[in-house]
Amino acid sequence: MRLMSVYKKVSALSEEKFRRLTGIKKSTFDLMVKILRKANQERERKGGRKRKLSIEDIVLMTMEHLREYRTLLQMSVSWGISQSQAHRTCRWTEDVLMQDKRFRLPSKKALPGSNTEISVIMIDATESPIQRPKKTKESTTQERKNDTRKKPK
Repeated sequence: MRLMSVYKKVSALSEEKFRRLTGIKKSTFDLMVKILRKANQERERKGGRKRKLSIEDIVLMTMEHLREYRTLLQMSVSWGISQSQAHRTCRWTEDVLMQDKRFRLPSKKALPGSNTEISVIMIDATESPIQRPKKTKESTTQERKNDTRKKPK
């Protein structure tokens, strides 16, 4: 078990360093924590177990996973939880945040309706047969297989 929450160390960083480390602003981080805290209270009210990590540490772990592409094994060792628990926690965090409309990317249908101009370059990479001359008896030179060496004159 950790002696000090990782979030306590990270929260002391400046806004610029916090964003470089996590990839998000502190205000966005606080909004994520607020949403996840509400979802966690609902989960615990229904009979779920208390989490080993704080909600702040859960958000940090998920941001670390998404930003650095760390493996679940690496995260489980550095955060002091099992590999399966790291996967479940990251998955839960992503699912809860996606259910909230503020953290959802626009759909493909929303992009063409926007004011942005999209230019597309298409390259035709289909296979086409190469035209080769037909092989006929007259066009090919045949030699004996067992006597392919040149004979001295």
